[in-house]
Amino acid sequence: MASCFWALRLGKKNRASSVSLPPSPPPSLPCSSFPSSSQLPKKNHLPTEMEVMEKKRWDSLESWSMLLEPGTENSEGSGGEREEWMADLSQLFIGNKFASGSHSRIYRGIYKQRAVAVKMVRIPEQDEERRAMLEKQFNSEVAFLSRLYHPNIVQFIAASKKPPVYCIITEYMSQGTLRMYLHKKQPYSLSTETILRLALDISRGMQYLHSQGVIHRDLKSHNLLLNDEMRVKVADFGTSCLETQCRASKGNMGTYRWMAPEMVKEKPYTRKVDVYSFGIVLWELTTALVPFQGMTPVQAAYAASEKNMRPPLSTTCSPVLNNLIKRCWSVNPAKRPDFSYIVSVLEKYDECVREGLPILVHQELRIGNSLVELFKGCITTRSSTPVPA
Repeated sequence: MASCFWALRLGKKNRASSVSLPPSPPPSLPCSSFPSSSQLPKKNHLPTEMEVMEKKRWDSLESWSMLLEPGTENSEGSGGEREEWMADLSQLFIGNKFASGSHSRIYRGIYKQRAVAVKMVRIPEQDEERRAMLEKQFNSEVAFLSRLYHPNIVQFIAASKKPPVYCIITEYMSQGTLRMYLHKKQPYSLSTETILRLALDISRGMQYLHSQGVIHRDLKSHNLLLNDEMRVKVADFGTSCLETQCRASKGNMGTYRWMAPEMVKEKPYTRKVDVYSFGIVLWELTTALVPFQGMTPVQAAYAASEKNMRPPLSTTCSPVLNNLIKRCWSVNPAKRPDFSYIVSVLEKYDECVREGLPILVHQELRIGNSLVELFKGCITTRSSTPVPA
């Protein structure tokens, strides 16, 4: 037990046997809580000797938890008052690391007798540009997470802003990421019922997010987490922004395989970039494959934005889902539906599947004229004609 849990109650040392942590996801769990390659500052120079030494020093630490000793923190508001989200580090136990990135690690933990995930972000001392970017992402993620409350949004608990390590404490999602879940599945093996359940969780979370005026900007299977009940929650808001402020943003945010063409081209964009990304995620659910497999991320971005290419649709999937995917990843953002519409379509289709009702053209499946068009020709037979991408 001692080997899988360092009994670090910050500021004190305790017996490992006094705490029982939930099982951790496998060590191969992707870490979505650090910048993707498309988010990092574009630098051409090689790391300096000081930067290399700093990285080696951090990598040599068995656990970053020793850097979170309770003490004076830089977590006060402009008026000097303590932020309401500020963590009480004396109540935090740090367990196993189960994911890591170039500037972050994610640990299991216990906070106030509750199982949690603790994301720690190291703030580099030598690279000012990267430090500013990481601080901005941390502030953005805390600002959004601390104000979002929905069953399909990962629950924020507390945070700590104490250089050289910042940390964000959230609920512990025991089943890891959607990408990890799909990686274990055979291609095209998910049932329609499972696809609909997972897709509804994601789309409801995104519907709520957009209702709050927030654009996620990095929706992908790595940023969708599963709990014990296999319910999906949207996570990682480090690159999110308010839609009213996104217009002032420059450059692209997100991850190339899931990135909307207008974002790749650094053109003006709206919340519809999230709908495009959802289309790719829904495709992942119907295939259990990685989008644009066989291409590098840059090749995938070029293919989607310049050649209007999309991953090949499943020939065994219901035309209802394939048609919805095609609408979501339309090259024209105006033709992509809102998440309220997506939820309505998925709920209606889920109702038909659960009740064993055939989906026929003459049925009153209407949420506006567009829904009839979406369901047109969708009859419950397993031998469907391939839908071209």
